[in-house]
Amino acid sequence: MKKLVLVLPLLALASCGGPTPVQTFKPLDYSYLPPILLKVSQVNVENVYVPTPSQVQAAGMDPAPPADTLMAMLRSRLQPAGQPGTATVTVQNAYVDSVNGNLTGAMTVDLNLASADGRATGFTEASVSASQTAPDSGNPDDTRAALYALTKQLMTQMNVQLQYQIQKNLPSWVSWTSTGAAPAASVGGTAAGGMIQAAPLAAPPGVSTAPAAGTAATSNTSPNGSGAVPGYLPGAGPAALGSTP
Repeated sequence: MKKLVLVLPLLALASCGGPTPVQTFKPLDYSYLPPILLKVSQVNVENVYVPTPSQVQAAGMDPAPPADTLMAMLRSRLQPAGQPGTATVTVQNAYVDSVNGNLTGAMTVDLNLASADGRATGFTEASVSASQTAPDSGNPDDTRAALYALTKQLMTQMNVQLQYQIQKNLPSWVSWTSTGAAPAASVGGTAAGGMIQAAPLAAPPGVSTAPAAGTAATSNTSPNGSGAVPGYLPGAGPAALGSTP
């Protein structure tokens, strides 16, 4: 009987455990990456994509809503170098969605460059997509974690693809550095937790450098015309999505 009396309080304590801790997610911040300095005086970032109702619902559950996360990255990484001209960065789509038991997502960004008198002088586009099986647990926290992971994957791919397309199609519009050193105020730190590793944004092979903003320079693509694929970001090999006017 004494043993039973001792066991019952232990069982009561075990059954009265505290609430399950709420899962938290770190903001997806890419401000530590080196900026891409464009030879313009102004960079405008806009979002023209109108999501479907199901995409709105999915974004509402995502701890890192894809459109907001992408816009923040674009404003951080694409910076003006001071020369006359304007760059317009347009988010054509940025969404996550749940379709037939799968989580899908896509992002497309257009970059249009114009001279000081408004003439179109350059264009490129970066597009990525990804999908994964949706959690079957029925637990909203599992869905939130899966949407967060999907958005993180899309953002990693977009950082690779965007820089690749700019290097490949618009090398003469990039203010390359001769040593690869980004301005001190532009790199906010290093990545944590095995995320994207920051590295200097040096000129690819065959491209002349413009060490200072406002200095006129000419650039040429590498002999094979492919440009250099950024090697400091993980992800699948970029596709040739950009085009020139």
